[in-house]
Amino acid sequence: MILTETELVLWGEEIGREVVPPVVLALRGSLGAGKSVLARAVVRGAGVEGHIPSPTFNLVFRYQGTVADVVHMDLYRIRQPSELEELGWDELGSTEEILLIEWPERAGDRLPADRWDIELRVTDELPGLREISVRRVGSPPRLPSFPIALAPGGR
Repeated sequence: MILTETELVLWGEEIGREVVPPVVLALRGSLGAGKSVLARAVVRGAGVEGHIPSPTFNLVFRYQGTVADVVHMDLYRIRQPSELEELGWDELGSTEEILLIEWPERAGDRLPADRWDIELRVTDELPGLREISVRRVGSPPRLPSFPIALAPGGR
């Protein structure tokens, strides 16, 4: 799928409003690919207002939303999966919350078995657009699909 940043935000907000927790979204992509843009949109869709900072330096932010609670993690600064213990990793995803994980590859084989892997890419051929691929791993709850109006064929 190919989306503009505005379309990515709209989809993220829909996820935050519609997905049934508990759910894990593993957000993959290089720096600047749009992981934080999508994460913030999901948090907003879950009913969180106010400033939503990137958890790059704090590693974890927890939000109470009017629709769902959200945990947003950024594992960029994690060097080994053993460092996840300090973040309360084993308890994450066990309650009715949306768990957003940026840089999930840093968790190694500790990622939850049931999750959505969402990869975002910016390419030179598509300036200003994001190429998105979504892969279901295990049996996570249904993820809202891209709205028909945003589907690549509609361009």
